[in-house]
Amino acid sequence: MTAKLIHGYEVVIGFETHAQLATQSKIFSRASTAFGAEPNTQACAVDLALPGTLPVMNREAVACAIKLGLALGSHIAPESIFARKNYFYPDLPKGYQISQFEIPVVQGGEVSFYLGEEKKTVRLVRAHLEEDAGKSLHEEFHGMSGIDLNRAGTPLLEIVTEPDMRSTDEAVAYAKALHQIVTWIGICDGNMQEGSFRCDANVSVRKPGQPLGTRREIKNLNSFKNMQQAIDYEIRWQIEEIEDGRPISQATVLFNPDTGETRAMRTKEDAADYRYFPDPDLPPLVVAPDWVERIKAEMPELPRAMAARFVAQYGLPEYDATTLTQSQAMAAYFEDAAKACAQPKLVSNWVMGEISRRLNAEEIGMEAVKVTSGQLAQLIARIQDGTISNNAARQVFEALWTGDGQDVDAVIAAKGLKQMNDTGALEAIIDEVIAANPANVEQYKAGKDKAFNALVGQVMKASKGKANPQQVNELLKEKLG
Repeated sequence: MTAKLIHGYEVVIGFETHAQLATQSKIFSRASTAFGAEPNTQACAVDLALPGTLPVMNREAVACAIKLGLALGSHIAPESIFARKNYFYPDLPKGYQISQFEIPVVQGGEVSFYLGEEKKTVRLVRAHLEEDAGKSLHEEFHGMSGIDLNRAGTPLLEIVTEPDMRSTDEAVAYAKALHQIVTWIGICDGNMQEGSFRCDANVSVRKPGQPLGTRREIKNLNSFKNMQQAIDYEIRWQIEEIEDGRPISQATVLFNPDTGETRAMRTKEDAADYRYFPDPDLPPLVVAPDWVERIKAEMPELPRAMAARFVAQYGLPEYDATTLTQSQAMAAYFEDAAKACAQPKLVSNWVMGEISRRLNAEEIGMEAVKVTSGQLAQLIARIQDGTISNNAARQVFEALWTGDGQDVDAVIAAKGLKQMNDTGALEAIIDEVIAANPANVEQYKAGKDKAFNALVGQVMKASKGKANPQQVNELLKEKLG
């Protein structure tokens, strides 16, 4: 599909994403990675590179890298090396960052996702292990900055893409897909506000057919909303600069969510500026093939594979299956309810509809859903067997969600929501409605469908909403001939 042009320019976007790995200790020391501790209480001598200390590789961090590589179809390097990335900044206590450069542990791979109905694939260059730096604090100090080194040494995977994305929507969809994968396989908690999943977007524009333009890197985008706004602004800014005859300079920029603008922070460095060289304190990282196979055997079913299974096993549309596999919690909830009531499409409708609406309104995740999968299955069963109407089902759901009841049947009884299925009682109501509405009867017999609907409405009103609508329709048509 041809890329969409903006004022005659093609947008080119690549991503570098830092995923904080879900380990209890740091990548080269035993210091805790727990979030929220008092400043500078979780930075040990190894993290600060004090004389006489030596880094020791965290095995679990390597296992996390292997899991990502397996999930994305990457090559797991049997041997990789660590390097020192040299630069000076106040929150970098060593004066260098231990990272991987020439030979990363994860090489290649791809992330696939849907943008509307179109399948997109973004190629990965690499994913390499590295340690995080500390954090500079500006807001709490006047005329100076504070330094918190608790993050120093926290294990990261930096996931780098090819410049394959051609729109902001595609870039955000990629970031969401990658976020889904790292949280699904359990290597990252994905908390963007706490900095566990930080995205840098490399953005450039060019006329179709021309070489790649000069890129500017938007650093530390910590929400999908900010990501959308920042990239959109940067695209507009670059196009305006070029149209006004000003060249784009390679730079690192920050996004200000208050103004909706990006601003240059510093000139963008190239690899040569960091003077990479192999870290003399760390031997090569060797990953044994049998270790990779053991991890592979323990991997969960991945989202795309699960979605395909939901289509095949439960007959769901692909859209439903993709939506339901946005998280493991949602997928498990759906599958438990579907197996319990044998109505997978109805379960899907409720999960994507009423349940998702409630979760969004209360800003909670699927882990905090207030109606259990068993309760939903029981509710759907009562709709199917004619005990309650769809309208009554929503009232029962409300009671379950707010805690006014725990058992579906008990709520139905307590609220008097049981549907009227007695044919004799319904016929009596229908006869009364027909007798009281001769004009509607004549209009229906003259071919006006709205008149029939009006009669149905009168029957439902007379039964106080308890009549079975399907049964009402059948009996009324029979009575009217």
